[in-house]
Amino acid sequence: RYEPALVSEHLSWSSVGGRYLNDLLPLPATREALELVVLHVDETQEALGRPILLENVSSYLRFAAEMPGACFMVEVAQRTGCGILLDVNNLYVNERNHGTSAAAFIDAVPAELVGEIHLAGHSVQEYDGEEIVVDTHNAPVCPAVWTLYARATQRLGRVPTLIEWDSELPPLRVLLAEADRADRIMEMSDELAA
Repeated sequence: RYEPALVSEHLSWSSVGGRYLNDLLPLPATREALELVVLHVDETQEALGRPILLENVSSYLRFAAEMPGACFMVEVAQRTGCGILLDVNNLYVNERNHGTSAAAFIDAVPAELVGEIHLAGHSVQEYDGEEIVVDTHNAPVCPAVWTLYARATQRLGRVPTLIEWDSELPPLRVLLAEADRADRIMEMSDELAA
């Protein structure tokens, strides 16, 4: 009815055996999971009559994997014709929580597959004597995420970017300053590419 320009969904799961969980959980990067995701993405795109974007999630637990997360997402996108919504803050959260490389993930994603980029703030909390980074969308984008965003724009070119800030909203001038910084980074990437 509304014909949105883009439809996106997180590459995750949140229910099992009739029970629903209150978080977006990461998928195990296995061939079995890959086949199931491809099937569901195809069904979704058929029902909607358009390609969708799949977003990488932040995670607080990990499953055994048969392939790197970026390879999993890229294969889903290539096999289904969907695109990727690259959440740079989620990559950073996972790097801090699990020791994965956010830069390697960015480098592994073909530019033509990325339809949108997300940036956000996060919080650092302590759990059981260890730090955990949580994708809270309640703070400015941190310097490390801005650095990763610069890497992404240099590799991927000009991609629509959304800064997510969902709670503890600051004055409008702070939000506009975040958007201006994203614009400046994208313009610097354009200049380097020229």
